[in-house]
Amino acid sequence: MMAASGATILVPRASAAPLSAEQPGMRGSIDAAQYRAIPESGDKKNRNLQQMIEKAARENVPLFLPSGTYRISNLTLPDNTRISGVPGATRIVYTGEGHLFAADNVGRIELSNLVIDGSNRSLADYAGALVQFTGVGEVLIDNCEIVGSRKHALQLEGCGGRIERSKISGAGQSGIYAVESAGLSISGNTVSDCGNGGILVHRWKKAEDGTIVSGNRVFNIRANDGGTGENGNGINIFRADGVTVTDNQISDCAFTAVRANSGSNILISNNQCRRSGETAIYVEFEFVGAVVSGNVIDGAANGISIANFDQGGRLASVTGNVIRNLTLKGPYKHEVGFGIGIAAEADTLVSGNVIEDAPRWGLQIGWGPYLRNVVVNGNVVRKSPVGCAVSVAEGAGSAVITDNIFQEMGKGAVMGFEWEKQVSDELADGSSRYKQLTVERNRIS
Repeated sequence: MMAASGATILVPRASAAPLSAEQPGMRGSIDAAQYRAIPESGDKKNRNLQQMIEKAARENVPLFLPSGTYRISNLTLPDNTRISGVPGATRIVYTGEGHLFAADNVGRIELSNLVIDGSNRSLADYAGALVQFTGVGEVLIDNCEIVGSRKHALQLEGCGGRIERSKISGAGQSGIYAVESAGLSISGNTVSDCGNGGILVHRWKKAEDGTIVSGNRVFNIRANDGGTGENGNGINIFRADGVTVTDNQISDCAFTAVRANSGSNILISNNQCRRSGETAIYVEFEFVGAVVSGNVIDGAANGISIANFDQGGRLASVTGNVIRNLTLKGPYKHEVGFGIGIAAEADTLVSGNVIEDAPRWGLQIGWGPYLRNVVVNGNVVRKSPVGCAVSVAEGAGSAVITDNIFQEMGKGAVMGFEWEKQVSDELADGSSRYKQLTVERNRIS
């Protein structure tokens, strides 16, 4: 059953001749119909596959599972586990009463070319996901399908490595839940039809994380457990600093396409965000440092929100985004309201953006006293009742609003607000009585 060093482990049927070192031992060159990795009977099936996994890991060789359905539960993966199958044809089906794959405090785990099916069966209380790894230095999951988990599909705690080219769908919670990561990359995956989240990058305490989330397709994400933003997000960053979210296609999320909560030094760029139920891109709460650039937002309640100066959220650059087709309707009642293109509060540059069809305000600069050092320059705002609503409430700080184009404004281009109440006439002509505001060279057409 063990080929020469570096070969693949295969278990033949009783009637088949054993493999010799000269026989081909990898995909495509093996007649998969002649082989099966485990016998048909109950508990022995688990023991045999577990033993095969352990033997392959000890010998530092991959375990190849030919085409077929493997009905199994409660597999524990040792260090140096490498399991591969035939893409779309090697199906590992969870039978219930525990977990499917788990690994704890090992150096390296690789899964490739497998279909991992939870069959919507219940997982044990201790199991957070169908595939759950803790403290694995290097996880590689490549070209797999993970479907039908009652909880998270894939949960990684304290892991590094790469999750790539895989399809994850039908999870009761999220598709990928990564917490306390170390050098993790999540790229080129499709995550869809999940109950509460798509890709989650979290930490227990705010700290450097550095996960890269790029080139994924995330769609049809619900918020089955409700709330006002903790669920229903395509890509959700929480307390994780230094995360990069780039070049993703995100659509039809109950709340937000990309939501960063208390994540500093975050880069959100070149994402396509379509039909978000709430704010398409949200940077909120205790963050310092965010770049939001080059994103396309088509359909949302709000476009981009850089919020919560009252909680220390500040220091951002919002440039080169295209935002269109917003709505006044959101999933809950909000104190500010919906239908806003870009909102920013503190130490933020808002420049070179194009906003069309924001049915409340094109730009919201500050909220009550929460305004400091915001520059609004070179933006194009079309078809909004108010082009730029700037806070002039008591305690509000300074803003510079220059060289913007406002076209087809219903009420005005630049107007002062105290909280939600309009308190000024048109300010875009430069006749502002508010010393903390510089409003110059804006064009109204």
